Amino acid sequence: MILAVLGLLGSCSPQPPEVDRIQTRGVLRVVTTNSPTSYYAGAQSTEGLEFQLASAFARRLGVGLYMYPVASVEAMQAELSAGRADIAAAQLTADAAWRSVGEPANVYAHVPQLVVYRNGETRPRDTLQLESARLSVRAGSPQEQLLQRLRRTVAPSLQWTETAPRAADPVEDVATGQADYAVVDAREFSFSHHLYPDVEMGFALPDERPVQWVVRRGRADLYEQVNRFFAELADSGELERLTQAASGDARAFQYEESRRFEELTTERLPQCRTWFDEASSGTGVDWRLLAAIGYQESQWDPGAHSPTGATGVMMLTESTAESLGVKDRKDARESILAGARYFLEVRDKIPSRIAEPDRTWLALAAYNVGFGHLEDARVLTQMRGKNPDSWVDVRSSLPLLAQQLWYERVKRGYARGWEPVQFVDRIQRYLTLLEWGATETVAKRATRVVPEA
Repeated sequence: MILAVLGLLGSCSPQPPEVDRIQTRGVLRVVTTNSPTSYYAGAQSTEGLEFQLASAFARRLGVGLYMYPVASVEAMQAELSAGRADIAAAQLTADAAWRSVGEPANVYAHVPQLVVYRNGETRPRDTLQLESARLSVRAGSPQEQLLQRLRRTVAPSLQWTETAPRAADPVEDVATGQADYAVVDAREFSFSHHLYPDVEMGFALPDERPVQWVVRRGRADLYEQVNRFFAELADSGELERLTQAASGDARAFQYEESRRFEELTTERLPQCRTWFDEASSGTGVDWRLLAAIGYQESQWDPGAHSPTGATGVMMLTESTAESLGVKDRKDARESILAGARYFLEVRDKIPSRIAEPDRTWLALAAYNVGFGHLEDARVLTQMRGKNPDSWVDVRSSLPLLAQQLWYERVKRGYARGWEPVQFVDRIQRYLTLLEWGATETVAKRATRVVPEA
């Protein structure tokens, strides 16, 4: 009897708070999905708004972060329900299914829901126009739930075509003429409009979509910490900054016209020319190619800083700079020499059988998007019956890494596949400008402004 009473007392002893358990464990576990708005592998580090937010929250708790993607919302819910994750974070809007497995935290953002159309066609301007149009929406999405509410309230004859959840993009339906309009999330459209430049925003629907994290059920202190974290992040302005930096409209690279390029070959390039020559001597890479990369990255500005934390002439991340032995990323010489070595490391991974200039163009794409994503694009190129060793063919496959239908078929998942295409196109243009006329003039100016060491 005594043992039974002691056992009963033991079972009633209070459990330590969840935050204490996480801090004892040393790791915050967050489940997510592989998507542009949440979590994906970038060229030099993991990117995505939810990853940035989860990293900041883990730092607040004083622990490491273990964030892992799963295949679907249902899989996320299973992870949270089973206790393998502390938090689910993937631009979620909590519905009954989420409330059955966790506690939705306070809403930290409201995302506009857009009606998009193809440029040149009739622009939609209000909800009533949708009733007589061919309308596309992703099946089971928050956008479809919004349309269901509109049909119940203001547009009883509203109809739409469901795009399979994991098979296609409603924006693509508009781009190809299979639909007049599509209803899409504004954050997702900031990425997808790069793939479908002829598709534009018509108007925003009256209801915005709330976004929140979902905390494992019964973890009141963790739930409170999450809400306090987002409140303080919003008050400080940091939430807005992170949101903008993670948008598809944020640019890690500046795109300038030829006039601006020519101006800076006079104003800035002479001060860097000696170091580009030095980097060329050390790596065997043409100084003009290195200079073109440097211009694309920073416009030859040693103080340049991107929203994702890359810094300096060659825009190195902190981790990449550390691996290359760079002590000061804002030191132009250090940045240029390290950037040249990094490019050479990437180029050396490209199969030697690939002839120039394809090898260089592929290396530039890998420099921008990461070697793993380039390999995924080459796999897709082969799947499509094209030549994975040809830059022209791989160039057409890279944007597919931003389409769910394709990126789910490769190893590393989502990537901003349009960016390496733009990156290489711009560098080719700058390289041509340097080869055409600026070379001798710049060289002479460089000799006068920056004497040889």
